[in-house]
Amino acid sequence: MNLFRKPLTFLFIGMTFLSCNKKDVAFSDPLITNRDTTVNPADDFFNYANNGWFKKNPIPKTDSNNGIMRIVMDTINGQIKSICENAAKDESAAKGSNKQKIGDFYASGMDTIAIEKAGLSPLNTEIKKISEIKDVQGLVTTIAHLQTIGADPAFTFYVSQDDKISTKYALFLGQGGLGMKQRDYYLDSDKRTVEIRSAYLSHLKTMMQFMGEEQSVAAKNAQTVMKLETELAKASRKLEDLRDPVKNYNKLTVDQFNAITPDIDWKKVLPVLGIAKADSVIVGQPEFFKALNTTIKKYTIEDWKTYLKWNLVSAYAPYLTAAIEKEDFKFYSTTMNGVTTQKPRWKRVVGQTNESLGELIGQVYVADYMPKGVKEKLEEIGNNIRDVFALHIKKLDWMSEPTKQKALYKLSKMVMKLGYPDKWKDMSQLAIDRKSYCENVMKGNIWEYNDMIHKYGKPVDRNEWVMHPQTYNAYYNPSNNEIVIPACNIIVPGYEGRMPDDAILYGILGGSFFGHEITHGFDDQGSQYDEKGNLNNWWTAEDLKKFKAKTQLIVDQYNKYSILGKQVNGDATQGENIADLGGVIMGYEAFEKTEQFKKKEKINGLTPEQRYFLAYAYSWMVNRRDESKINQIMTDVHAPEQFRVNGPLSNIPEFHKAFNVKKGDKMYQPDSLRVVIW
Repeated sequence: MNLFRKPLTFLFIGMTFLSCNKKDVAFSDPLITNRDTTVNPADDFFNYANNGWFKKNPIPKTDSNNGIMRIVMDTINGQIKSICENAAKDESAAKGSNKQKIGDFYASGMDTIAIEKAGLSPLNTEIKKISEIKDVQGLVTTIAHLQTIGADPAFTFYVSQDDKISTKYALFLGQGGLGMKQRDYYLDSDKRTVEIRSAYLSHLKTMMQFMGEEQSVAAKNAQTVMKLETELAKASRKLEDLRDPVKNYNKLTVDQFNAITPDIDWKKVLPVLGIAKADSVIVGQPEFFKALNTTIKKYTIEDWKTYLKWNLVSAYAPYLTAAIEKEDFKFYSTTMNGVTTQKPRWKRVVGQTNESLGELIGQVYVADYMPKGVKEKLEEIGNNIRDVFALHIKKLDWMSEPTKQKALYKLSKMVMKLGYPDKWKDMSQLAIDRKSYCENVMKGNIWEYNDMIHKYGKPVDRNEWVMHPQTYNAYYNPSNNEIVIPACNIIVPGYEGRMPDDAILYGILGGSFFGHEITHGFDDQGSQYDEKGNLNNWWTAEDLKKFKAKTQLIVDQYNKYSILGKQVNGDATQGENIADLGGVIMGYEAFEKTEQFKKKEKINGLTPEQRYFLAYAYSWMVNRRDESKINQIMTDVHAPEQFRVNGPLSNIPEFHKAFNVKKGDKMYQPDSLRVVIW
């Protein structure tokens, strides 16, 4: 992924790096056992490589999907559970210590008796503030305040690097405030979306009743929230339109912003957001804020109070009573993603403890669970992939020499952060106790918000990580021109206690991680940033025209894919599709330089080439519920996993050769239609 969206990645846990002997194959090789040999690999390589595993491992009732990601996350969550439980047992831990905070946070989440007894009381202070709103000024400042405690009403606000001046932090405001998160859920007219809207209205009504409203009032308030959010949805840009960094960069002075929203005085709102003084703001979607200004006047203060109370309670529903938590789960997990059973309590609390205190847990994780040599192995693979990418740039037949030199320079300056940060964040000011789970979550949200806000006006810290070492994911940050690969991404299920062969390392780590993230620096978005991380065109006009023609080919390719009657959005997913294609090619060519490839030795009857492509497919071995598939297409900039495998591989001649793909096969692409970018 890159920072315009959120990520995924791969690993092998609790192991030291061992040599791989080709004769030592007396183990169950996932590349063999996961296959479904009734499927023709030339027709559907994703299911050929993975459907054998899917048949034996149905999706658990507690999950929206099953596959390699869940396997790895279960391993990590089990380790984090041990960290949390060991900390919770030690009631003698010094107050303010990392151990005390982790233990008390986890213990508060497991104390269901205290949670039930508290009811909505942890939110009483905030609900009272909303109830006391008397006018528009009080409304907008309360909206701002709620942003600081983890709710998300009306719009989004954050501090990050200025896209055009990467050495400075800037203030960003954008569209938001939707309970269903994505505009299309409010506006599309297909049968499933209409049914989800109906279910959402029912969910709103039930939640209003939990908030103390009589049935008739709850029904009226539910309609109010739906109408108000639909207004915001109509003013929101589509998913694909949010991917253009230039069109979503509108720097305004505060006075200019005030002129767009005459009923919202940002000079009074910004201090509530924690910004005492600002000379400018970057407004992602000015038309949204114009519409928000109209909506503020269109609806009464009482209507807005209803919306804000709902937004607050919804944000904290997972940490309140069992009835509220279950209702929240019923809509967001069952209706939206098809999950019928909640995860065990400990898994839910472990997940939230890790989300709120991941920086503290990460320190223990690295010390107790990260195998020796992780950074070194990651660095080796990463450097090999970067070298291959450089050779590719030099050989491009469509790019002029001046642009090649700039691309190579950007690549040479790309930073690789691997394993874990050299310096951990100071969370000493965060106070945690065992009294209230909901309040602990809120304290964590406030700490995280303040950590973000305090960056404004200070030098950019390019050493900062925005992922923890125990996060199964990776990202490319265009403003820092960096890729970040956390430690746990070196787990490969099925190879515990042994070193996977290079085909697997390069198919997963090389293709799906390093190659993918490096290519993000040169996808349709990343390519607009220079080596310093500034939004700055470094292309000649002719080269840029050729590049856009090539990226349009991948948009066209993915627009042809559909699941359950829902078409993949080739435009919205193009950045990830470009990165997938570049990643699998770079991983393969780096693998070609290994001894395993050069010797052409078979392992378990598979050639090195076959093992590489099977390993790449293994990295996306995910089976989703139908509801989750539809939700993914509507809300995610990543294509469904099936197409993350079949899509890029259908463009690669080496894949065609390795699995005898020929004319007439579903994955066959003639040379004239194969997408070649990097």
